[in-house]
Amino acid sequence: MDPKPFYATTPFAVGGYMLCSATLLIANKYAVYKVAAPSFILFSQLMGTAVVVKAFAAMGKIECDALEMTKSKKFLPVALIFLSTIFTNMKSLQYANVETFMVFRFSTPLVVSIADYLFLGRKLPNARSWICLFALLIGAFGYATTDSSFQVKGYTFCALWYFIFCMDQIYLKHVINTVKMDSTWGRVFYSNFLASVPLVFTFINDADEIQALKEMSASAFMAVFLSVALGVGMSYFAWCARSLLSAASFTVVGNICKILTIAINVSLWDKHASSVGIACLMFCLVAAYFYQQAPMRADSKDSDDHGDIEKKNLLPK
Repeated sequence: MDPKPFYATTPFAVGGYMLCSATLLIANKYAVYKVAAPSFILFSQLMGTAVVVKAFAAMGKIECDALEMTKSKKFLPVALIFLSTIFTNMKSLQYANVETFMVFRFSTPLVVSIADYLFLGRKLPNARSWICLFALLIGAFGYATTDSSFQVKGYTFCALWYFIFCMDQIYLKHVINTVKMDSTWGRVFYSNFLASVPLVFTFINDADEIQALKEMSASAFMAVFLSVALGVGMSYFAWCARSLLSAASFTVVGNICKILTIAINVSLWDKHASSVGIACLMFCLVAAYFYQQAPMRADSKDSDDHGDIEKKNLLPK
């Protein structure tokens, strides 16, 4: 069997996803700072990604599935869950600080690992991986408690986000396994295009966002353009990584990205983490390094595209 090209391997997908994910939040923060129109920026990322994918497909550079009613119906829940995740994420951060939200975020692999077993045909993680998952949670909690402003508020929205996010991780993996697509770019196009449509009605009815767009400067335009470019990369690498990893492993990768975002954030802005906080982040990275993806069960019907049954490390050795 011929070896896979590098762009189809797990290190490429995970590395690209981590790079885009870790920098996209910073880019979005800067874009919103320059243009006070978050709904428009999100719409630009989603619709911009769909347009770029279709344009490159029209030029014959990439392969992308045509827009079909049957596939659209199957991907519509993906768009709705995606928007619900973003909404509850924003509301959680409105009523709870980032540190509180991060503790919730880092506990999600524990639930997703069980859901992997119940719904996607994987075995439960081995003892080593369970230790790593709990270590991730302990490290995140340790980092959060080093911040003097640590508070626990907004439990309702945090709980809603928690449920929707875990459902998102499992359902999207199910879509990958069950909805036949010609390429990863097809998944990128469907998910971004369908999710962007409802956002049109959000920003066009917001007078403040319309005014902010009228006053947009050249530097603000470039900030939005950068966020859109990172959004395109994020969408592709996210779907590519989902197809190569279990739902639990992908969730762990997402948590690693949040650690990298924090590291970038404290290096750019005045608010720096304490030495104890940095040590907790490094502890999380070590735990993620030793995490092993659970193999598929022999009786699985909802198997992965690649049918891998051997344990493999999440991060390349």
